[in-house]
Amino acid sequence: MDIKHSLDELKKISLSMFRKNFFGVFHGSISSRVEGNQFLINKQNAIFDDLKDSDMVLLSSKQDYRWNEASMDAFIHLNIYKNLNEAKYICYTMPHYATAYGIKHDFIRPKDYFGCMKFGEISVYDPKQFDDWYERAGTEIYRYMIEKNSNIMVIKGYGVYAFGRTPQQLAKDIAILENSCKLLELSFTN
Repeated sequence: MDIKHSLDELKKISLSMFRKNFFGVFHGSISSRVEGNQFLINKQNAIFDDLKDSDMVLLSSKQDYRWNEASMDAFIHLNIYKNLNEAKYICYTMPHYATAYGIKHDFIRPKDYFGCMKFGEISVYDPKQFDDWYERAGTEIYRYMIEKNSNIMVIKGYGVYAFGRTPQQLAKDIAILENSCKLLELSFTN
């Protein structure tokens, strides 16, 4: 895939996801596989509603000086790309309803049509402790996705990891999940 095309796609989808509160100002990560073992990922201080070419860094599996600028999630993205061939785009987001719902429940069972058709049921992954989460996350996330045969992972108290073949699929899956969790939450309060 062309680097310029990937940059343009990431900037466009990042803005859309930021506007839906899936990303914070400096919170989250988004990447695109460019070719082979290379991928573009946001830098640590990227602001997701106004990503520029300079906010992205091209990485490969060989960790060099560029890794120092990259999002702290870069190793997690690398492991997903290495182990899941169908992953072309990856994001880490913290959508409010899905994250909050995941704190209170072990499973997400959408009751709306789109969530039910897309996901059926999603188990919420409990990392148990956060002290060493980033040491374990690089392995636990891709293993979960393989084991559950899922492109999405809701992590209790942390957020959502997802991958897709297109940036639109990535955003759509997060949006369906978030809407389903919002509807579940609203239906329980009324």
